[in-house]
Amino acid sequence: MLQSARAMLHRFAEAVAAALLAIIFLAFLAQIAFRYFFNWPVGWTSEVSLIAWLWLVLWGASLVLKDHEEIRLDILTEHAGPRIGRVATALGSLAVIVLFVISLPATWSYVSFMKVEKSSYLNLRMDYVYGIYMLFVVAVIVRSGAALVRAVRGRQPKSAEHVSDEPGR
Repeated sequence: MLQSARAMLHRFAEAVAAALLAIIFLAFLAQIAFRYFFNWPVGWTSEVSLIAWLWLVLWGASLVLKDHEEIRLDILTEHAGPRIGRVATALGSLAVIVLFVISLPATWSYVSFMKVEKSSYLNLRMDYVYGIYMLFVVAVIVRSGAALVRAVRGRQPKSAEHVSDEPGR
């Protein structure tokens, strides 16, 4: 049951990412139509595109991207052997956790401070715009914690070529 709930939440996160991509595309088409068909350049389309792109990237990295889909620089650890690979993964994960946890209070302070700023065209509070970064920071900490636990337990993450595309994996 937990696995099906997790799969359902992942499909929801993917649907949100797809909707953000559609918003970017529609804003782009609107910008072309307003500028070239009606000779009326508008700025709100650029703002919508930029905000949706920011949310798409950070939402996707936080909730859609799977561990085996992340870009990893594992050239040295692949050839060094499994034990050194686990140690390198553990140390790298620990470093990421420490750095992101240290940055968390300052990040929260900055994002919450941005409530005094508004976007130029849509008049959106900038803390709402940049609030997605908080989710990203927490997701990076959680993912790095999981990678650290796996490395300490002796399991290395599989590379993308070793993972099947079966649902639930």
